[in-house]
Amino acid sequence: MLAPKPMGRMLIVASRDQAAPIINELYREHMFHIEDYVEQGQGGYEGFKIGTPLEGATEASAELIKVRAIENVFAIRGEDADAKQKLSTPEIQKKIEQDLPGIEKEIEGLTGARSKLDTKAKEYEQKIVELAPFKEIPLDLALLQGFKHFSVLAGYVPREVTISVPHEMQVVKGKERSFVLVVVTENDRARAERELQEAQFQSVSIPAETGTATARTAYYTEQIASLKKEIEAINVKLAKIKESHADLLVACEEAFRARIEQTEAPLRFATTSKVFVAEGWVPADRIAALSAALDKVTGGRVFVSEQPVDPVHDNVPVEYNNPDFAKPAQLLMDVYSRPTYTEVDPTLVLSIMFPIFFGVIVGDVGYGLLMLVLCIGLWKFMKGDEVHQFLKILRNASIMSIIFGLLFSEFLGFELPWAPIIYSRHLNIGVTEAGGHGAAIAQLLIVSVWVGILYVTLGRALGMINHARQDHGDHRIKAVLASLGWITVMWGILIAIWSMFPIPLMPDLTGLPIVAVGLSVGMVLAIVFIVMGVIFIARDAVLEIIEIPTIISHVLSYTRLTAVGLSSVAIAMVVNYMSIGMFINPGMKSLSIVGIVMIIVGVLIFLLGHAFNLALGMLDGGLHSIRLHYVEFFTKFYKGGGRKYIPFGMKRKFTED
Repeated sequence: MLAPKPMGRMLIVASRDQAAPIINELYREHMFHIEDYVEQGQGGYEGFKIGTPLEGATEASAELIKVRAIENVFAIRGEDADAKQKLSTPEIQKKIEQDLPGIEKEIEGLTGARSKLDTKAKEYEQKIVELAPFKEIPLDLALLQGFKHFSVLAGYVPREVTISVPHEMQVVKGKERSFVLVVVTENDRARAERELQEAQFQSVSIPAETGTATARTAYYTEQIASLKKEIEAINVKLAKIKESHADLLVACEEAFRARIEQTEAPLRFATTSKVFVAEGWVPADRIAALSAALDKVTGGRVFVSEQPVDPVHDNVPVEYNNPDFAKPAQLLMDVYSRPTYTEVDPTLVLSIMFPIFFGVIVGDVGYGLLMLVLCIGLWKFMKGDEVHQFLKILRNASIMSIIFGLLFSEFLGFELPWAPIIYSRHLNIGVTEAGGHGAAIAQLLIVSVWVGILYVTLGRALGMINHARQDHGDHRIKAVLASLGWITVMWGILIAIWSMFPIPLMPDLTGLPIVAVGLSVGMVLAIVFIVMGVIFIARDAVLEIIEIPTIISHVLSYTRLTAVGLSSVAIAMVVNYMSIGMFINPGMKSLSIVGIVMIIVGVLIFLLGHAFNLALGMLDGGLHSIRLHYVEFFTKFYKGGGRKYIPFGMKRKFTED
């Protein structure tokens, strides 16, 4: 569980006439991660070249393009669709041959007709825009064009304009500019245009229409309405086709995609005119089963060999090996980086501790229930594996928030009927006596420091394991001892602090006997630990010594588990005081109009305030919880950079082989 799934390297050799059944079986088994063959620089493959696609690749690609075009028309996405019934390969092949061409033809005709109607409607809309300036001119537009000896100028001017040549002008005044229609002789056109330009004239084309602008606008509006009815009728037909054939379309897309991946697989193999060679990775516990399956489909005409694996030098693909409850946390691991094959996989730790950290920060039954309801609601409306993995993380975090809310006795900032089971986070300012809320908060801070101490220690211990696995020779010893040195320095500092100051919930070493030079046994042990740790660290990398102060900062960083949670409690209590204490309660005393308004305002403050605090709680709880893992924990031992295991094939959703 703390390591990736063991992998084995597999070599497959067969004659080229066996390529199709072998590829089909590899695709069906969905466990063979293909190592792409590269012609240059690969020893042992002299005379080999990259293979060519199998028969049918071009046709499948063309059909896939057509199907995806239809899906785009209907806005269908396979990942968002639900599989009502899986179609077998013979069934889908029959439907592809019999039904799909007819569907494609019908949709092509309807979409083509809709496109023409839509284009026509846009043309009419543009004509209405062109007619708009002339709507106040009660003239037949045909009278404004076609003259030999006269010119008609139309456009907008921001101010009054004076034209010195003989002319006729009609003005339609507007708020910021006026529309003018000017008629001049052809001989005076140039001078009139010049004078208009001096008045910042913006020319408008005269529509080539017959009749008044108002009448033509009404005509085009009527035509647009008629076109939209036709478009709507086509949309209804398309909607019926979508409802009837959506399942078939996504199944066809999946089938064509599978066929393309299979027919193009030889492009990843090494081939000659007679044979092909495929190399790849398979989970170690599945090699025997895959070998038997290939032997069966070829009638024994295939050579399968398990190759030796060098975990250090081979770039082994990584597949997580976690229990089901931990698998959602793999999403958070991939956001950071997938572990390498020889590295400790911290997914299990993250899957357990992230929800706990989140729950400690939020720690409220009300907020936890709201997040859980939100999670359930989003699950129904949002599709996709990654989205569902994220929602599972949120679900776990919500449940932990409810649990810690019960322990803290918190519900939307109010105390529950029972006293806090562990510590109280309610901010009763002024309470300082032992056992009061101030003391409880101080103890909660110390508990969070303990979490930091143990987490940093665990991180360095895992670092020792990683160095022992990944490093070699003298450097391995130095690196392992350096990680041990960080542990001894940290615990040396802690022992020194405990020897000088009594701290609640921590060992009290102030009473240990003095050994020499005024130093107690605890101080001597602390000095030994610190000196030994510094030596171990310096032997591996001297410059790392300057990072020693980060030990304290990383440990104290875990106090954010308490501090951020207290800020959420404070906001909740302020919202309750403002809404109930300042508005609702005073309004209830006098149910006048003012009182009712105060109650409504108080309710709004309550709802909006807690909604805002819920959003902050989700953001803070998530960011700070993951930050404590990414920054304070992973940096002690984890590098990442592993290559994802991508087996050849697909998890079929709509079809089955």
